This record gives sequence, structure tokens and C-alpha cells, in this order.
Amino acid sequence: MVSLTTNTLRTIAGAALFAAFGLGLTGCNEKKEETAEVVRPVKVVEIAQADTTRKLDYSGAVRARTDMNLGFRVNGKIVERKVDIGQRVKPGDVIARMDATDYILAVRRSQADLDAAEKQVQTTELARTRAQTLFSKNVTSKSQLEQAELSYEQAVSTRDSAVSALTEAKNQVAYADLTSDMNGIVTAINADVGQVVSSGTPVITVAVDGEKEVQVAVPEMDIAQFKVGKDVKARFWSDAALVLNGKVREVSGSADQSRTFAVRVSVPNDPRVLLGMTATIEALADNTQSYVSIPLSALAQKDGKQIVWLVDRSAGTVHSRAIQVADFADDGVRVADGLKAGDVVVAAGTQFMTENMKVKLPAASAQQASAEINAASADIVR
Repeated sequence: MVSLTTNTLRTIAGAALFAAFGLGLTGCNEKKEETAEVVRPVKVVEIAQADTTRKLDYSGAVRARTDMNLGFRVNGKIVERKVDIGQRVKPGDVIARMDATDYILAVRRSQADLDAAEKQVQTTELARTRAQTLFSKNVTSKSQLEQAELSYEQAVSTRDSAVSALTEAKNQVAYADLTSDMNGIVTAINADVGQVVSSGTPVITVAVDGEKEVQVAVPEMDIAQFKVGKDVKARFWSDAALVLNGKVREVSGSADQSRTFAVRVSVPNDPRVLLGMTATIEALADNTQSYVSIPLSALAQKDGKQIVWLVDRSAGTVHSRAIQVADFADDGVRVADGLKAGDVVVAAGTQFMTENMKVKLPAASAQQASAEINAASADIVR
């Protein structure tokens, strides 16, 4: 009975020792797991050279430098239009006609008035001659002679007035024909046959041959970047290979109803550039401060400040750095202060970063970092 008890005790003691040994091994494994260092792979982006300029692109249309809005110089009803849009005209070409019946009648009336004035001049001239003869013979008084001379002078003035009236009436008839003054192409028709228009009303628009330009609408936030004489580039949607050097010729002094300013850019004469073509004006705006760009996903916050996580290539760790954001763009964030060219920034997963965390760079970045470290070591050896 005693022997059985002893064996049993030995068995129990052995099992307890084995269990204690197993627990010891488990504790060592857990301690090793707790002390194992976490290395997190990260996606990074390297900061390029800071931008000191930004590109401004605005679309517009090609137009002639001079557009003539032609209109009749008299009132009336249009009875004929002799041109269509796109048709070329030259000086003296009749492009529209107005009903001139009333003006022809005015010519006839003025002609009749002139004939009557001529008869009156002849009559008063005879009376003046007779008065001079009688006065020389002391038959009439000097006052009668003076009265005859005044009547003659008045008749002459009336005749001169009639001549002017007749000339004016003839001009009115001529103004019933609308003619072109310069070589050009018809770009718009604002009034047509049957319409009654007043003098000066634009009827037909003619783009004068010669220099062409591109007109664009620039918002107020960028209008200060466009000065007269500024060099720009003009690109055309119809021909991607066609790029012309242009120069700002005119900047509107006030905004229109769309709250934009009209800017006109002169471009060289080129047969490939046609009126009405769509063009893009490219200009460079000088910034008052240099900026670097980072992806939006690289931006993080710490203690209420905007930060990024920088990668120390030699140590393989990350550190936070406060930055100053200038603005947000479609392609990311523009940073005004806190970053410089060559900095490597964590581009994704910033919420998992902690100070001095070990990270693993992508293969391309690691190779680049290794190459830089080897180059630095070679310099030290030399």
C-alpha cells in the first residue's frame, strides 16, 4: 500500500514538472513575440523641386483684330441683301439696299427749290441793275439802290442754301446703298430684308482682313497676371501641332456681366489659323512663394496641426513634421512651408504611423536609397 502511494506521488510530481516546463516555454515565446519589432511596408513619394510658377490656361476664339459693324446712315426699310455669312467683300461692294423712294422725292423737291432760287437771283439781279442806272441819272434815291442790292444778296443766299439742300438730298439717296469700306469677310447679319431700321443700326458685320487675335475671358483672381505685352502661347484644338507665340495686346478695364475680363492676344499671321477657330492661351503666372505638391492622402493631423510623415532612409524610420498648406488642387495639396526637394513622405496609411516606427520602403525606393548610401560611403572612403 505504501509502495503504491510512492509511485503515484512520483508520477504526479513528474507531470507537474513537465507542465511547469511547458509553461516556461510558452512564457518565453510570448515574451519573444512581445519584443519582436514591427516593420510596416509603406507607400512613399519623393518631393520634387518646388514650383515657382503655375500655368494659366484659358480657351477663346480666333477673331479679326478689327470688326466693322456696318449700318445705314439713313432710316428706312431694307429691300435687298446681297451678301451671306462667309462671303468676301471689297471696298465699294454694295452689300444691302434700302427703299429710297422718299429720298428720291426729296431730291426732286430740292431741285425745284434750287430752280426757283435761280429765277429769284435773276429777277433781283435785273432790279439791282435798273436801280444802279436810275441812281446814276439821279432819278432814284440811294436807299432804293441799297434795297435792290440787299434783295439780290438775299436771293443769292437762298440759291446757295438750295444747292446745299439738293446735295444733301442726293447724299441721302446714296446712303440707301450700304457698301463695304475695306476688304474682309462677312461674319454676321443682324438685319434682313423687310426690316425697318434706323440710322446707325448694325446690319452686317465684316471682319477686316489683316492681323488676327484670340480673345479669352479671364476671372478677376488671375487678371493681374495678364499685362499688355506679356508673352503667351496659343494652341489650337483643330491642330495639336500648331503652336504660335502670342502677345497680350489689350486687357479690358472692367469686368462684364459674367464677372470676367476680356483679354485679346495678337498672334502671327498663319494661313492655318481661321476666324472662329477655338484656341487655348497658355501663360505662366509668377508666384510670390514657391510651393511643393503632395498627394492628399499624405496629409495628416497631430495635436491639431497639419503634418506629414517623413521617412529617414538610413534608419528606416518615420518622423512627423508640421507643414503649412497653401491650398488644395485637383491633383493634391500645395505646401508652402515645411518640405523641401528630396524629402520622402509617406503617401498612404498615415493613420497607422507613429514616431520612430520602423518602415519598409518599396523595392524601387529601397534600391534608390541603397544606391545613395553606397555613393555616400564611397565618398567617405575617398
